[in-house]
Amino acid sequence: MNIEFIIRLIGMIVLAIIGVIWGQDLGITANASATPGILSIEQYSFTFGLLGALVGLILTPYFTTRPIRALRGVLSRVSAQTLSASLLGLISGLIVAALFSFPISMLPKPFGQILPFIGVIVFAYLGISVFVTRQGDLFSILSSIRGGSQTPNKDGLPNANWADNRTILLDTSVIIDGRITDITRTGFLPGSLLIPRFVLIELQYIADSPDPLRRQRGRRGMEVLAALQKEPTIPVRISDIDVEGMREVDDKLVVLARQLRCPILTNDYNLNRVAELQGVTVLNINELANAVKSVLLPGEIMSVRVIQEGREAGQGVGYMDDGTMVVVENGRDYIDKEILVVVTKVLQTAAGRMIFGRPEESNNGVH
Repeated sequence: MNIEFIIRLIGMIVLAIIGVIWGQDLGITANASATPGILSIEQYSFTFGLLGALVGLILTPYFTTRPIRALRGVLSRVSAQTLSASLLGLISGLIVAALFSFPISMLPKPFGQILPFIGVIVFAYLGISVFVTRQGDLFSILSSIRGGSQTPNKDGLPNANWADNRTILLDTSVIIDGRITDITRTGFLPGSLLIPRFVLIELQYIADSPDPLRRQRGRRGMEVLAALQKEPTIPVRISDIDVEGMREVDDKLVVLARQLRCPILTNDYNLNRVAELQGVTVLNINELANAVKSVLLPGEIMSVRVIQEGREAGQGVGYMDDGTMVVVENGRDYIDKEILVVVTKVLQTAAGRMIFGRPEESNNGVH
């Protein structure tokens, strides 16, 4: 049975009893005068009891379950760090207000009675505001005191315990991409991976798409997510935390990342730009892949297999093991052959790195 329906019934019964009592008293007062009232005492009791039951049935949720539900929605959007800072600020403000209340209470009336209550409200508000505003500095100090990132270990090196509490938000695209599984196995991602429920819902929606290609990508994402949860190197958490007032998943991720003060792991170019404009840290897998590709300088010699023709006349195209495209001048004659190529130019584009080269002279006998 719905809790709101139960609350309605309780409110109806309570207000009906109050209405009956109130109607009985009003009926006695109305019929005690020289001119008897139009209604009897029983009629007054029944009428006000019925009115109380109706009011309780309709308005009770607006004073009980609705405010509680709204409060839960607000608290679900606030990070644990912000809640902890708010609680510490409230306690500190109340302590300061208690210290000031005694001398203020010695003032003459009415100041001695009113100002202590006002002081409690003012100092509680100031405590919460100061602690929430400076929560980053506060928890950094607490972390360093208990042996956090700023405390040297026995070898004189900084302690890396800060990584244990780091949270990284995952985007739908990076789950479907699949490379996140291999990255987590390397141990380069410290902390825990957080997948909000709305990302999982979007992934399920893609997996149920009537389009075969989208359905295949969605199911691949579900398989990657299952593999991530089995990895012992990094914890994966699925949270019901949500962002009210927004429908797009990307917008929710950016707002959630700002609230939790954590980075977003993605390979979506648009999400990357939007998040950076709003001051959110982004970990882009494509940028990571480009960063770890081998660096070649003009004049170096490399081995590549030419597999197809290029756009320009006489060009051949091959690929390195990491997927980098190699454009070989006059390489059309070497298609389906492994040749040595002299690097002439390295070009970095938005799509990745491209290498231009020409066949090395010793390839003359490859034909």
